[in-house]
Amino acid sequence: MRTLAASFRPYQWAPPSDEVARLAGIDVSEVLRFDQNTPPLPLPSTRPATVAGALARVNNYPSGGYRRLRRAIAEYAGVEPANVVLGAGADDLILLCARAYAAPGDTVAIPETPTYPLFRIATELAGAEVGDDDPVLTFACRPNNPTGTLGPLPAARPLVVDEAYFEYSGVTAAGLLDDGVIVLRTFSKLFALAGARVGYALAATDVAAELNARQAPAPISDVSSALAIAALASHPDPAPVLEERARLAAGLRALGFAPLESQANFLYVPTETADEIVETLLHKGMVVRGYPGAFRVSVLDREDDDRLLEALGGPVVPGGRSVRRVRATAETRFVTRLALDGGRRVRVATGAGIYDHFLEQLAFHAGFDLVLEGAGDRETGDHHTAEDAALALGQALDAALGDRAGIARYGSADVPMDDALARAAVDLGGRPFAELRLAHDPGMAEHMLASLAHAARAGIHVEAAGRDPHHVAEAAFKAVGRALGQAVASSGEGIPSTKGTL
Repeated sequence: MRTLAASFRPYQWAPPSDEVARLAGIDVSEVLRFDQNTPPLPLPSTRPATVAGALARVNNYPSGGYRRLRRAIAEYAGVEPANVVLGAGADDLILLCARAYAAPGDTVAIPETPTYPLFRIATELAGAEVGDDDPVLTFACRPNNPTGTLGPLPAARPLVVDEAYFEYSGVTAAGLLDDGVIVLRTFSKLFALAGARVGYALAATDVAAELNARQAPAPISDVSSALAIAALASHPDPAPVLEERARLAAGLRALGFAPLESQANFLYVPTETADEIVETLLHKGMVVRGYPGAFRVSVLDREDDDRLLEALGGPVVPGGRSVRRVRATAETRFVTRLALDGGRRVRVATGAGIYDHFLEQLAFHAGFDLVLEGAGDRETGDHHTAEDAALALGQALDAALGDRAGIARYGSADVPMDDALARAAVDLGGRPFAELRLAHDPGMAEHMLASLAHAARAGIHVEAAGRDPHHVAEAAFKAVGRALGQAVASSGEGIPSTKGTL
């Protein structure tokens, strides 16, 4: 075995979520990863149904050279399939380029610093050295990781340009393939498939052929290929990330930080107290990347980013008794963030249409903060999605209530809505039960309320009458919400039961 240079350092991962959870004393689902530069949620296309066909053939090796994926990538990138090289993430392709061009005694240039450490690791694994003296290959990261800046394109050739974040900048070197440039991209960032490990290189036809000859025979799995094809078809929009990046940067500046202008989905924040900040956040269940004199934070979404700003000394976000939970089955996947003492900031986005609306009404009238996002197998109808969304909310409610000490426990409400009138009573005593009589049900309303009662360990009684099924169901959800708002309110009296326990 060839000896590595004494200065060689392997890639260093941040602490895993289970270790962070133990350190912070929280559930692992509440750990916030601001260190990975990945989206907060998978795309809706990332579902079991997407990979069902690939799983049915998982006993066989991938065959045919991934023609569908190569065609889809070529169409997306504006090249030909012969220009595409696949790899297990862009990291695999960085290693491939290094071993294809460099050998012991060669020099590889990495002009920008700090930059992605795998460039140096790949160089040293190939037996070469990093330097500027007659390099056989040059690596550049645009936009640069970790700074997010978009520096000038080096003139050196051959040149490998890591464009992991190019969708956030709109700038690419793909038009220079015939000029000795190799472009590397990944499905880990915008397409939210970091765990699937899919990347691709774009190169001139002859260069791509040479790289493919040096690549593993089947560098990615059929399962990952199916996920990547579905992700390309979904055309995710980077605009919400760019808007949230600007908002997060403004929040950091308001706290006295000076984040660099970023062209990626993260912010690089120079500060003399970086080490202290990284450690403090870790004990609060938040993982950021630390560098000498700076820390880097991924842009997630408003709710998670607000928690980061609060942890850094920003305004306290309303909402005590809060939880974050992940519920995943073979049919659905949801992330729920619930605060019982909220400000009626509610967003439910599961794709189940009217049933999302009903849950929004329930949470709003309860006075909760609720973000419930995810996806289900909608091709089979709304049943699984609506049912599991209600179960996810119920499980989050149960977790947020804890031992249920100090709550009022009971609540009731009458809610009229045009032709409809709903009456609801709620008992949070810990015994699941549902007695539901809706004169008309648009489909899943009663089942959702029963699912909520089961998962929340609550007794829910509802009577709703009227002529319009939508009005009947909506009034029922509003009444349950208002009853829940009363039941979760603080009583200041310990366990609300003569038994002394719930």
